[in-house]
Amino acid sequence: MSFTASVSIQQLTRDDQALMKALLATFGEAFDEVETYTGNQPCAGYLQQLLGSDYFIALAAVKNGEVVGGIAAYELKKFEQKRSEFYIYDLAVSAAHRREGIATALIQELKKLAGARAAYVIFVQADTDDAPAIALYSKLGIREDVLHFDIAIEGGNGAA
Repeated sequence: MSFTASVSIQQLTRDDQALMKALLATFGEAFDEVETYTGNQPCAGYLQQLLGSDYFIALAAVKNGEVVGGIAAYELKKFEQKRSEFYIYDLAVSAAHRREGIATALIQELKKLAGARAAYVIFVQADTDDAPAIALYSKLGIREDVLHFDIAIEGGNGAA
């Protein structure tokens, strides 16, 4: 596992909509959910607003002009103390570029961003049958076994 200098980690800004769409395609391929990530992508205005917000962070790993991995994360402002925590919502690396240290480099870059915002922790969930993700996160953090629940929203446009 060696991270090569030919990969750059870029934080996406409001003007990086094309990179965000490439990142969505990378997530779709990596998670085998192409339709979910590319079938009904948000309009340019939505992406511009999301990428320009102070609560959403998108990092893309770019190699030879191609997005080969990335992170989508959220900063969650806490209420019990003046601090925040970061939640990694999605993290993926294209199959052809795994075992190159890209996922670790993405997390390390997110750690820098979180530190600059005085966050106190980054957390992430992993499916119990996703051994590579569990191995990566175990190397970088402390495991907590918790239960996750999806609660359906009445009248919402998503399914739980």
